[in-house]
Amino acid sequence: MVAPARTATRDAHDTAVAELRRARAGAARVQLGKPSSNLFRFGDRDTGRGAHRLDTSALNGVLAVDPEARTAEVQGMATYETIVDATLVHGLMPLVVPQLKTITLGGAVTGLGVESTSFRNGLPHESVLEMDVLTPGGELLRATPDGEHADLFAAFPNSYGTLGYALRLVVELAPVRPFVKLTHHRYPSAAATAAGITELAGAGGADFLDGVVFDSSEQYLTTGEFVDAPMPGARISDYTGQEVFYRSLQRRPVDHLTVHDYIWRWDPDWFWCSRAFGVQNPLVRRFWPRRHRRSDVYRRLVALDQRYGASNRVREALGGTAEEMVVQDVEIPAERLADFLDFFDREIPIAPVWLCPLKLRGQRSWPLYPMEPGRLYVNVGFWSSVPEKPGDRWAHNRLIEQAVADLGGHKSLYSTVHYGEDEFWAHYNGDAYRAVKQRYDPDGRAPDLYRKVTGR
Repeated sequence: MVAPARTATRDAHDTAVAELRRARAGAARVQLGKPSSNLFRFGDRDTGRGAHRLDTSALNGVLAVDPEARTAEVQGMATYETIVDATLVHGLMPLVVPQLKTITLGGAVTGLGVESTSFRNGLPHESVLEMDVLTPGGELLRATPDGEHADLFAAFPNSYGTLGYALRLVVELAPVRPFVKLTHHRYPSAAATAAGITELAGAGGADFLDGVVFDSSEQYLTTGEFVDAPMPGARISDYTGQEVFYRSLQRRPVDHLTVHDYIWRWDPDWFWCSRAFGVQNPLVRRFWPRRHRRSDVYRRLVALDQRYGASNRVREALGGTAEEMVVQDVEIPAERLADFLDFFDREIPIAPVWLCPLKLRGQRSWPLYPMEPGRLYVNVGFWSSVPEKPGDRWAHNRLIEQAVADLGGHKSLYSTVHYGEDEFWAHYNGDAYRAVKQRYDPDGRAPDLYRKVTGR
């Protein structure tokens, strides 16, 4: 069932923007006052001590949906949960819906996002038609692909708020059908999975494509297609209750979900990360309130643990070893995916991992996350912890960063970053960034991208 959408009026939006501009102009250092976060940079990096928190509570709705033009006008702090609720009633959805409900549209555009439509629709920022950006100096600028501020429009993806905040965006939408039929294809090796991704992504018959690696010999790719009704006699699955979605890949070769439940299939268990809290234990699950089976609830629990180091203290008190958090999403060229998965299986004791093929939607490139147009990549997501190496707290993360670089890939910056400054700017186009930064933040009122994501 789709909930009523959170809407916003034009007058209320204009008033909220004016208030935000005043607050921005009056404070040297600011941080968005969002009720939730999907970043994994904890401690001082995450809390923004000393920064003035901008109240964005009036900028989290949908201004309009145009079913004929297939567009939505959305406030920058609106979550994808709110946007999907507003668009599904018109038989539409954003071209790419990142997998967690509390990711905001502005966050997905400035920080990137990916999902199972990305092999054909690219990344969320590629479906943005225009956006209003509040610069670090307090200017409100309308950025479009070919207007006066086209350089800001192009550099905004992967800038993580260091060039400004998107307060209003117009995005394209795509039509949906009521149900999604899923087919889970099993593969025996990384090489076979990589070949399967290339084949399925190029075949043109699927609306959705992603996958899960359980171990080196049990790997699945899932194709999804829109249907008007399930096959005769087929059940419609519900993974918001006792069942867990990722386990269904191993048990049901074919499955059906409503389009709403498909979009949010990963959120009730935060992919598989809910197991850390015992939520996949049938007894615990029965008593864990359904309304709290959400990614934002689990993420808040992890944030508390990281802030106070509780789990590591318990491990060490019991004679165990502290653990290094390894939470990353990386983009690997499809032809090098098998090499990366083999490396990961040898060196990083984490499973499962998520696979999500992606290709830029158009022929333009985006300077701060330089992927090649027309080239197929695979997002590999892994979110867990491993025993620390003595005397080297971040050894596994640095090893992954080096492997990604060696294979011609990129890593998302929502989590810990360990590159040195010169290497960082070599990966993320420092020359292009500095030119745009100088134009839109000449006084350095916001930190630059390297300092923002490393805390250095």
